[in-house]
Amino acid sequence: MVRILFLNPNKWGRGITPIWIPSHAAVLKSKKHEVELFDATFYKNWTDDEISYNTNNLQYKPTNYNEYVEFNEANIYDDLQHAVDDFNPDIIFWSALSSHINGEGEYVNIQYGHDLIKDVNTDAIKIAGGLQPTADPYSVFERFPFVDYFIGGESEFVLADFAEQFQNERKFSEVKGLIRKEGNKVIINSIQSLISNLDDIPPYDYSLFDKRIFYRAYNSKIVKAVDYELSRGCVYACSYCVETTIQNYYGFSETTESGVLKNANQYLRHKSANRIFSELEKNYESFGIELFRCQDTNFLTIDQNTLLELSDLMEKSNLPIKLYIETRPEGINKSTVKLLKKLHVDGVGMGVEVSSESFRKNDLNRHPAQRKIIEAFRILKEAGIKRTAYNIIGLPNETEEMVIDTIQFNSILQPDNITVHFYSPYLGTNLEKKSKEIGIFDAYDYGVDSQLRTVAKSKLEQKQLEFYKKNFNRLVKEGLGNLDRLKKVELT
Repeated sequence: MVRILFLNPNKWGRGITPIWIPSHAAVLKSKKHEVELFDATFYKNWTDDEISYNTNNLQYKPTNYNEYVEFNEANIYDDLQHAVDDFNPDIIFWSALSSHINGEGEYVNIQYGHDLIKDVNTDAIKIAGGLQPTADPYSVFERFPFVDYFIGGESEFVLADFAEQFQNERKFSEVKGLIRKEGNKVIINSIQSLISNLDDIPPYDYSLFDKRIFYRAYNSKIVKAVDYELSRGCVYACSYCVETTIQNYYGFSETTESGVLKNANQYLRHKSANRIFSELEKNYESFGIELFRCQDTNFLTIDQNTLLELSDLMEKSNLPIKLYIETRPEGINKSTVKLLKKLHVDGVGMGVEVSSESFRKNDLNRHPAQRKIIEAFRILKEAGIKRTAYNIIGLPNETEEMVIDTIQFNSILQPDNITVHFYSPYLGTNLEKKSKEIGIFDAYDYGVDSQLRTVAKSKLEQKQLEFYKKNFNRLVKEGLGNLDRLKKVELT
């Protein structure tokens, strides 16, 4: 038996349950290893108050979240040392790939985890995974010197193989997916294949989480929620998306003219309907989970027969749960919306990103027409399904006029919720590579946080970007008539 301590270095996102934690825990426990979690989420001297931040800029509706959760006043570094002393782990592990959406959120966690662990007194082997070693394995040892090994790609079975070698022959050169050093030389072991059948991962284990993390703000209420995945992979290759980093790693780089991935059937994988339903049911019964935030890149590209079978199981059971999903406008029509209703889908998030059709197509490799986006939002509204529009500002070569056009387009869509993110050049994505080639980015900032800042050489100054992020929702709701007045007050 090997003792593995998971570290969740979360600084942003209360109520987020990173999918890699229950998936890796499930695999390791099935191999009879012991697993514990140290979660940084509720330390006052560590986490940022993103709830207040996003409530103030109208991206979150006001809630009484703080009545449900008590925050730790203790010093996080002292508590981490105590946890290490008590558990005496053989391995400390953090950050991993699961769904790409969690991948974006966890992108900077490798840095945050490194900041937490670097002064811990322990003989444990320190391992980190995620997007950075997947995209750029040769630089990570230099940037994160207190990490002993890295993992590229999906890491559930890589970590399990490492644990097996740890307690036996310690031939780490044989662990596929492992990135290691011999002297000053970085050695990349052969790639561990994609997990072709997600049912091979035992039922995801959410029991490691502190029960406070299940409380989540959702449409003015506090609900019990978890992040969940039915599938992995995506048939599309949007140039800014971390999915392209993962696609490139596994050799899926060819796309059609419409931005669809060739051989997508090999890359897009899903759980069986029975397996999905059993996990939903178990988490409802065990933790009272009433909302499952499905972190699938594009929910409606999951095998339709699987979704239909799942909808039948949901209807027969009458489980009092809801799903929140992410998808694209192309998949929304009257037929698919009927399916979403049967699946208890309460909310749908879709990427608008920018309003310009030509910019989306040529710069982002996204091809939905304006009329299709409008139609999708309309159909969902008629069905009584809440709609969230995802927007990005600060993209390379984006002008202030384009940002204003995007605000106007959101006014047409009238979504129930709007999110606005600064563009961050996620390492290894197609747009990051292209942008670096033509010199429109400064040296890459590994600590970049897409929620808070951008490193893009946007045509907008940082102050302008911050202004539009703060006021985006207000301008959508109130109209652009106050734009000049707000700019005069906040930008002069």
